[in-house]
Amino acid sequence: MGVPLLDLKAQYRELQTELDAAIGDVMANAAFIGGPKVKGFEEAVAGYCGTSHAVACGNGTDALFLIMAAMGIGKGDEVITTPFTFWATVECIHHVGATPVFVDIEPGTYNMDVSQVEAAITPRTKAILPVHIFGQCVDMDPLVEIAERHGVAVIEDACQAIGATYKGRRAGSLAHAAAFSFFPSKNLGAAGDGGMITTDDADLAARARKLASHGTSKKYFHDAFGTNSRLDALQAAILLVKLPHLDRWNGERRAAAAVYSELLAGVDGLDLPVARDFGDAVYHLYIVKTESVEAAETVMGALKEAGIGTALYYPLALHEQEAFDHVDGFVRPALPVAESCDSRTFALPCFPGITREQQEEVAAVVRRALGGA
Repeated sequence: MGVPLLDLKAQYRELQTELDAAIGDVMANAAFIGGPKVKGFEEAVAGYCGTSHAVACGNGTDALFLIMAAMGIGKGDEVITTPFTFWATVECIHHVGATPVFVDIEPGTYNMDVSQVEAAITPRTKAILPVHIFGQCVDMDPLVEIAERHGVAVIEDACQAIGATYKGRRAGSLAHAAAFSFFPSKNLGAAGDGGMITTDDADLAARARKLASHGTSKKYFHDAFGTNSRLDALQAAILLVKLPHLDRWNGERRAAAAVYSELLAGVDGLDLPVARDFGDAVYHLYIVKTESVEAAETVMGALKEAGIGTALYYPLALHEQEAFDHVDGFVRPALPVAESCDSRTFALPCFPGITREQQEEVAAVVRRALGGA
């Protein structure tokens, strides 16, 4: 019957009346830039995450960049991060002029291996940038303790993890500041791009807001060189409709992940995601890993032949990317766990509303492709 990797059309059908009304309200009032919808969404996200401030911006990439710029991170500084995430994380480090320093990841969770962080800190380290990859929080308490001992900031890349929890607290409230993305495929997705910064630091929030608006807090008077990064009111209106449904959707993702873990238990040559017990993951993606690239190609080929959506996450670790060949002084580290994932980790359909019947079809194709029953 075929199964998409993500079904956004079903989400629209569920909320069509509310979404159409919210869009119509923005159009009727012609309040396209800023205004009550954006302010209301900022307040809603701050309340949801449990932070004092939220600053809307154009996308998750901008959110990361603006946080680092507002912190004054720049040339000569180092930022410790993970090699296993989307390119935007390290791109932002480069664009503020800093140098990324990579530490390896944990098997199974694919998150930063916190035990390796302290050894990577140098006098040039200004921040640690963990990524809550695929919707599961990094083990934040020991990471924050290390950072505080060395006087460096911690910035959450929570772009894949809105709604995830760690010891009763939500992603976005676990460090000095956090970045979120509302790209359409995210757990809370807009109908285009969108981003948000959350923090309890009023000064940081004010600086980030100013930098996102051409370096001004008073029109036509500029005391900084900023950029133009806006969440437009149409996207804010859409996201305000969707936010009250997020916890239910995330619960459905967790339930679907549990079904896969049941259906695929014991399949030879297939590693299933590991869930840590300190909080709730939100399964932005359900990622499996094969023993070889060839096996991954076989399984993904079989899924595609059956009309089932899948994609590599990720074909190449960040420190292996060609762009670093052109960065002066960059020494490519050996990070065996991250490198072992190259073109071997891929997603199975896992979205709100997926049925057990659909998951059974996916699991049957995976089992057959790997030589199982």
